[in-house]
Amino acid sequence: MNEIALEKTSVERQDYPPLTDPLSGDRTDINTPYGRIAIYSAGVDVPGVPLLLIHSINATPSAYEVKPLFDHYAGKRPVYAIDLPGFGQSDRSDREYTIEIMTGAIHAAVDEIHRRHAGPVDALALSLSCEFLARASLERPASFRTLAFISPTGFEGVARDDANGGTRGKSWLRAAFDFPLWSEGFFELLTSRPSIKYFLKKTFGSSEFDQGMWDYAYLTTHQPGARHAPYDFVSGYLFSNDALLLYQGLTHPVWMAHGVRGDFVDYRHKTYVEGRSNWSFEVFPSGAFPHFEMLDAVTRSYDGFLKPHDEAAAPAAE
Repeated sequence: MNEIALEKTSVERQDYPPLTDPLSGDRTDINTPYGRIAIYSAGVDVPGVPLLLIHSINATPSAYEVKPLFDHYAGKRPVYAIDLPGFGQSDRSDREYTIEIMTGAIHAAVDEIHRRHAGPVDALALSLSCEFLARASLERPASFRTLAFISPTGFEGVARDDANGGTRGKSWLRAAFDFPLWSEGFFELLTSRPSIKYFLKKTFGSSEFDQGMWDYAYLTTHQPGARHAPYDFVSGYLFSNDALLLYQGLTHPVWMAHGVRGDFVDYRHKTYVEGRSNWSFEVFPSGAFPHFEMLDAVTRSYDGFLKPHDEAAAPAAE
């Protein structure tokens, strides 16, 4: 009975419409050691420091999560966004999705940007991807001018400050997700429209959330290979044990923003970086994605953070 149900599920997956791009602008697919990666761009001929936008990691993410910021900055400066490996239009093959792969994908995106623009980039990440961006900037500091974190993970719960590194991965849990009898069926439940709605309400801290995100999250999770990277996420393999040490080690100017509603409001360990002169903080009366709820306030704060760096760069450009 279960085998019949699972077989039916696999057939039904083939009936979903093709995945459309989550953002307007141009899409470039690049082949990297981390798989094929989709990069979206707009305003590439506009003067200014390029901005790289990086979506979060969960069961349903894609570059759609940065859409308000991408649309806002398109035409004002060169703006880029990435679908990380395992998500969106990027490669979703059956493999282990690791911190190293996600960090390497950010490096690959910056390398692609450097084919068109000289100099370091400004980069902004959401949620768990803030940990990847922090690691990338420590590995290649010259690639980045500033860093921006919206609702970053790593500041919650038990302090993740283990100098030995490693991840929170649980091999038994990952193996359970891969058990053939229920692997696809469980992901179907996790990514049903009611389930996605439930998690979006927890993210936004409200029943008012972006309808387009709900629709695209459903579409992107009903594609071949969609379950592989989310299962590594849920199993803990993309959470680093040294997240707080990564943040403490940053020397770039950092803008950190978060909301006050929903399930992502625990920043008890923000004290690890609050006293550092290179960190700036903004708290919005919103959920975890303030750029969807109050874009003007978010961009005004972020632009204010960038202004001294833009002014310092202006004489050099003249």
